[in-house]
Amino acid sequence: MRFCLGCGVSAFVGALLALALQSENILRPVDAQEKAGERVTRASFSLEENRSFAPTNLPNVFNREGLTPEEAINVAVYEAINKSVVNINTKSSHSALLAFEVTAEGTGSGSILDKAGHIVTNFHVIADANDVVVTLHDGKQYDASFIGADPENDVAVIRVKAPPEVLYPVALGDSSHLRVGMKCFAIGNPFGLERTLTTGSISSVDRSLQIRNRSIKQIIQIDAAINPGNSGGPLLDTHGRLIGINTAIASKTGQSAGVGFAIPSNLVARVVPELIRHGKVIRPEIGVRLLKTEKGLLVAQLQPNGPADKAGLHGPKVVRKTGILGGTRIDYGAADIVVAVDEEEVKSQSDFLSVVESKRPSDQVIVTVLREGRKVNVPVTLGGPNPEK
Repeated sequence: MRFCLGCGVSAFVGALLALALQSENILRPVDAQEKAGERVTRASFSLEENRSFAPTNLPNVFNREGLTPEEAINVAVYEAINKSVVNINTKSSHSALLAFEVTAEGTGSGSILDKAGHIVTNFHVIADANDVVVTLHDGKQYDASFIGADPENDVAVIRVKAPPEVLYPVALGDSSHLRVGMKCFAIGNPFGLERTLTTGSISSVDRSLQIRNRSIKQIIQIDAAINPGNSGGPLLDTHGRLIGINTAIASKTGQSAGVGFAIPSNLVARVVPELIRHGKVIRPEIGVRLLKTEKGLLVAQLQPNGPADKAGLHGPKVVRKTGILGGTRIDYGAADIVVAVDEEEVKSQSDFLSVVESKRPSDQVIVTVLREGRKVNVPVTLGGPNPEK
């Protein structure tokens, strides 16, 4: 079974990808891997203002003749939010054999975030694209400008210069309140069919999804059908709030098999303001290299005068021998074994980075280590660039 991140590429490029994706459990894009154009002047973004766009009252459809209560909710969510969903078309050029240039086209989805024209989507939808065109609910098309991207979390922000009166933002919800069995809605552009609604339930929460050699935590699993073209589109709750970005499907065919995955809105809420303000995510530094062992994550190297070194974490010792057999050796037995960060157990480098990178430079974390057979808590003040400078 493959985890598919995107399939909207030209036939030629698709054939090449197919040859490269014969093995199981491989992540690949649900839409073409393309990138937007010129960077534009940055605008401010406020999560508080964004959340004020949430419909306090969904359209009153409960008295419409012939609608069951469940149908009424479906109709109300769609009528409230479908204008917030955009169709993203991309073009990219790739050098092929014999110096021929191959143009790949792809489609994806996105959600309008504010009246300034910011749109959130998946990074893999726009990565490497030469041209990105956004189609709004009224059928009008606008060239999109690249604002920022976080490839590690597969999130990107683009922007269109459209009149504010035709922009209908969707509000970011709180994904920490999701429970298995809750109803959810996906709106996107599967196979280029604009603003298509599919419904389902939250199948699981706190999944991990491997993207670009990194594991994204707290992924939402859903059974609402998502297909090529849905990538980057919103996953919604019954109040019409965005609770996730539809990102991937688990499938042997590249099409929906009822197992889809969405990036949680709380991760989006953390990443998007930085992308709009800085063009990238400002990640903290801890200055440690870890090596996975049977006992845990061994501190294999400390950056001299780095945050971990200053905090007093123990790395391996260099032992110098004298005499005819003189020389040096590295004593890893003296190094700390990291087992938790802020009381969250870490079993891999990815686990460790997920906790650390959820913080900001100058934040303090408590690193729990095994030292001489006992647990020790070490406070570490994270380093990294000051995003305000």
